[in-house]
Amino acid sequence: MVASILSEIMLIGLLGIGSQWVAWRYRMPAIVVMSITGLLVGPVFGFMNPEQDFGDLYKPIISVAVAIILFEGSLNLSFKEIRGLGRPVFRISTAGAFIAWILGSLTAHYIAGLSWAVAFVIGGLFIVTGPTVIMPLLRQSKLKPRPAKILKWEGIIVDPIGALLAVFAFEIIAFLTSTNPDGSALLLFFAASVFAAILGWACGRGMGWMFETGNIPEFLKSPAVFIVVIFSFTLADEVMHETGLLAVTAMGMTLANIGISSVADMRHFKENISILLISAIFIMLTASLQVETLLKVFDPHIIGYVILMMFVVRPISIFLSTIGTDLSLNEKLLLGWIAPRGIVALTVSSYFASILGGAGYEDASLITTLTFALVFFTVVAHGFTIRWTARKLHLSMEGRPGTLIVGSNKFTINLAKSLKEQKAPVLIVDSSWERLRLAREAGIAFYHGEMLSEQTEYHLDTIPYDYLIAATDFHSYNALVCTTFIPEYGRTNVFKISPYNLVDSDVNSTVDKVGGRILFKEDVSKEELTNKISSHYKFRQTAITDQYKYKQYLEEKEDETILLYIIKPSGQIKFYSEEMRVTPENGDIVVSLTPPVKEIKKIRERLENQRDGNGK
Repeated sequence: MVASILSEIMLIGLLGIGSQWVAWRYRMPAIVVMSITGLLVGPVFGFMNPEQDFGDLYKPIISVAVAIILFEGSLNLSFKEIRGLGRPVFRISTAGAFIAWILGSLTAHYIAGLSWAVAFVIGGLFIVTGPTVIMPLLRQSKLKPRPAKILKWEGIIVDPIGALLAVFAFEIIAFLTSTNPDGSALLLFFAASVFAAILGWACGRGMGWMFETGNIPEFLKSPAVFIVVIFSFTLADEVMHETGLLAVTAMGMTLANIGISSVADMRHFKENISILLISAIFIMLTASLQVETLLKVFDPHIIGYVILMMFVVRPISIFLSTIGTDLSLNEKLLLGWIAPRGIVALTVSSYFASILGGAGYEDASLITTLTFALVFFTVVAHGFTIRWTARKLHLSMEGRPGTLIVGSNKFTINLAKSLKEQKAPVLIVDSSWERLRLAREAGIAFYHGEMLSEQTEYHLDTIPYDYLIAATDFHSYNALVCTTFIPEYGRTNVFKISPYNLVDSDVNSTVDKVGGRILFKEDVSKEELTNKISSHYKFRQTAITDQYKYKQYLEEKEDETILLYIIKPSGQIKFYSEEMRVTPENGDIVVSLTPPVKEIKKIRERLENQRDGNGK
């Protein structure tokens, strides 16, 4: 066991973030790594049991964390994002959820052997997927925008619906089995749900008004939202258990759709907090499981229940609910397969296990085992298969890493052409039709719009692109673009053309320090690159082999050569930058901008041959 609570908190954070890093480093599903890590330090080796060690604080910590995670997810639910997807999302979140509830309840009764009461409660609970499991999968899978958005919206909207369905089922059961039926409890449930939705909306509108009128300073905006989220969740949850999830979802969606600029800044803060909370909670929940619970997972009835939920209940609910929509067969197949359960199912199930057990339902003790079995098997199965399934169904944006170039000019057009020759996706973005003429003539994919505008955020699909290069004529704009997109692309994948020049070195030294790494060399400005293109410099590809080492290449290349990027055999691209060490290895291809020495030499030889021929 861990020596102290402080040491345990430290270890939970370390294991959670460590699991996220291992998953990123070895391209594995993060939720799978976190779940296995929690099982190892908890029931397997017995290093910790957070539920036992934290005592009465355990459940409130989990509940508040889930509320914050769900709010952060709903903060991304802008209605502009689902133009053309409203019908499938609505159908899946309503009719699909209802069908999954009924079929899941029947499966729990006839296969898992639960009583009707417990089966309908757990059936309602298991319709949830949620941002805690969907978001990490979407980050790693590179799905096409359409199925990705549907899965995201379904997960966030259905999360509170599933919890409310379970509460509703319990209230119905209590009403029907009572010796003196009283409808007041049902009325209270519906009133509490409406109250939670109105509370969340009011908190969202109130915070939006405070932001727009300047009543909250910038440095207090994120902390203020953080506290109001906890306030709305707690107040609604005190009125009726699990309605707090509905309140924070309503608050997040309200803030996302009232059009205030501060939401983008808060979103980055909330994303960072959510990653930390998801990591910690998965460790805590899995580490708190009992060995007996794990052993019961291998019961044939429980395994049969999980298999039917994954391969029968989910596909049927998706196919029936999407009849009449414009979803393709492949999209329906993917949506019918991907439905991992996560934190909300684990946390809410423990609550219902206790109250159903207290109400005299002996089979309620199986709820925790069933929940863990479904969570673990769906997380592992869907985590390891989503990329493969998406590729097989042609719904994946997998391929060579793409590059998004902001600014259309002679150099960026030629750079895009060289990347295109390497079969790497490339897109040029510019707000000027005149400047984009070069891209149109060269056959390069382009997007006409302002890179920093809200419309571009909703209409430009950035999923295929792993790198961003800002190469406009305005150095301050390049720096602003880089600063804006660093949270999305990562600091090592965002570049800008050097702002360096001899005339205005003081200003440029300031711009140089703002966002984005300098591409190629500090003393190679956009003007110089454009001039080299006008001087007929060529993009050359040089393979590094055992016979032709990189050192030899550096010694033999022309002094005026500018090293641009290398391409690994895997397709990975690494751009040269003085702030990043790039060392090509055998099998790599070095792409450079080279003086036209060979071409000039050939022209001279041709002229000499012609002169010699004429002389004869």
